[in-house]
Amino acid sequence: MNSPPETPPAADQQAARAVVSDADLLTRHIAGDPHAFSEIVKRHRDRMWAVALRTLGDPDEAADAVQDAFVSAYRKAESFRGEAAVTTWLHRIVVNACLDRMRRKSARPVADDELIEAAERDTPVPDQTSEREVSMEVSSALKLLPADQRAALVLVDMMGYSVEDAAHVLQVPSGTVKSRCARGRAKLVPILSHLRNRSDLSRVSSAKGAELRDG
Repeated sequence: MNSPPETPPAADQQAARAVVSDADLLTRHIAGDPHAFSEIVKRHRDRMWAVALRTLGDPDEAADAVQDAFVSAYRKAESFRGEAAVTTWLHRIVVNACLDRMRRKSARPVADDELIEAAERDTPVPDQTSEREVSMEVSSALKLLPADQRAALVLVDMMGYSVEDAAHVLQVPSGTVKSRCARGRAKLVPILSHLRNRSDLSRVSSAKGAELRDG
């Protein structure tokens, strides 16, 4: 009498899932697999939350935006056409969820002189600014930018996306991404001018970018 087949160990099952591509998992989800989308969430939720946090600057808002984004992705999985990576498609949904929240909260645009005035208030002495404080200042400065410029800078400067890839995520021409980044950087100059000569600023920006890319 033949023995029943052995159940693969949990580690083997995890390894088998790991070799399945994101696109295949999405296809399985569309076909009715009840576990496929959960695997996509497990793979990418931390990175998507990091993007949302950097874009919104608020942990609770970021968590809500990611939840909204994954619910939207779950329901609209059939809209994925395979023209870009699943991660790019997810980034697009997360960024859009963040932009929606930012636009709802913004009663009016912030004028350039208001940005400068905000930056000049309680500016710390450069030599006494720790790396953590620099990181917090960069995050606070980003929150003063218009939603579209902030999203472009997060993708290009923090996430390390190429302009072309960021354009795919934001669904705008590459030239628009370049323009938004240029305008955003120009507005950050007076806000972060006291850090201009500090190596901390570039180090924190690079560290944050690596953290978001690897997270």
